[in-house]
Amino acid sequence: MDNTVFSGRIKYRHNKFWSPADAEIIRNTIMDASYAPEKWKNVENWQRKLSNKYNSRQFASMHGCRVPELYWRGRDCNQIDFSSLPAHYVIRPTIGHSCKSVFLMKNGRNLMDGRSYPDAEIIKALNKALADDHYQEFLIEEFVRTEEAEYKIPNDYKFYMFNGELAFVQVINRFNRKKGFTSFYDKAWNLLENVNSIYKQAADLQVKPRCFDEMYAYAVSLSKTYEIFVRIDFYATDKGAVFGEFTPTPGLGAAFTPFGDKLLINYWDQFCKGMI
Repeated sequence: MDNTVFSGRIKYRHNKFWSPADAEIIRNTIMDASYAPEKWKNVENWQRKLSNKYNSRQFASMHGCRVPELYWRGRDCNQIDFSSLPAHYVIRPTIGHSCKSVFLMKNGRNLMDGRSYPDAEIIKALNKALADDHYQEFLIEEFVRTEEAEYKIPNDYKFYMFNGELAFVQVINRFNRKKGFTSFYDKAWNLLENVNSIYKQAADLQVKPRCFDEMYAYAVSLSKTYEIFVRIDFYATDKGAVFGEFTPTPGLGAAFTPFGDKLLINYWDQFCKGMI
């Protein structure tokens, strides 16, 4: 359902975030974990800086969160030394959503679409994406393993946070870029009814990650600093909780069920009342 109260608030936020003429300049002002909090928060709706995935890594590191190792960052993809990369690695854009232009490479095969890619074809695809956005960069990062030390498409643990308060966790079990199953849990890992209808509901109860408490603690800490509503994504790995990204406008508010809308608005009005 796209006509929910939550959807309306998210669309309003999206417009306020991204319609100003300087929005992309703000998002793509490169930040560093060493910067003082005041430098991060020196513009209105400063959270836009964290929609750049490089900046979000820096911000998470600044707050003590574990992030994937960074192998390369930039726009000149012809300079990528593929011979220096491990057999398994991840390429993702600094700007984007819905796994677009993401390469989850395992021995030359992209797990997101099942295809094998020679280096030249990867460079061609990245350059095409870069041509469409002169602010865009790409990151090449560590392919984090699951808690069972496997290299496969990791489950996403998406924490819907309101100024330090958790509304629910969404778990997505992906098969590829567009398909997967989902389920929703409260802080005590009790299964909730469906909050969002983009993915089919998983048939089985998901096993609570061993590092759930660490993910939750990171989410609370980051959310208190972020202040306004945000979805914060993590991976459960054999190294513990690993930060993924911030999403301030998940799905532009689309496809949330009446139950999900009511739950999200209750948290918004209780913990982020009057905030964008």
